[in-house]
Amino acid sequence: MTKFVADNFHSEVEFSVKHMMVTKVKGTFEEYSIEIEADSIEDFENASLKATAKPATINTGVGDRDGHLQSEDFFDAENYPEITFTSNNIEKSGDSFKVTGDLTIRDITKEETIVMEYNGQGTDPMSGDTVYGFEGDFAINREDYGLTWNQSLETGGVLVSRDVKVNLELQFREEK
Repeated sequence: MTKFVADNFHSEVEFSVKHMMVTKVKGTFEEYSIEIEADSIEDFENASLKATAKPATINTGVGDRDGHLQSEDFFDAENYPEITFTSNNIEKSGDSFKVTGDLTIRDITKEETIVMEYNGQGTDPMSGDTVYGFEGDFAINREDYGLTWNQSLETGGVLVSRDVKVNLELQFREEK
């Protein structure tokens, strides 16, 4: 079994949510770790995936909004410093994988499935390391995890949609 880690300089954990029902607000988690243990990372043979992200490092490009997302209204980063995902099952279908596992936000755990696609491998010219590329996505209902703050609009909609889309652009290398 070999451990592979996401290279945070060449990876991104991004989310988007509808704002006022008409536009999307995007953001990233600046501090996160994602590890895969597998006999073969290319086909996820006997694989497991474990990820953590720190809500205190959320970045939407607007400091006031980031502070609000870190507050008790949303992630309550002071009391819940980590978001975690641990795989329970991985199914392969061609170059895609369905990674099902437990996502925990604010001490609320629900089963979620991430669809990941293997993009291939290459050699990093700076280090000589073999790197492996993946992309993935999934969506959650933020209210399932206690992220319930919202504001009604005169139009009948809400300020922040319940549905949050998460996109992953990941480059892994063998842990040294």
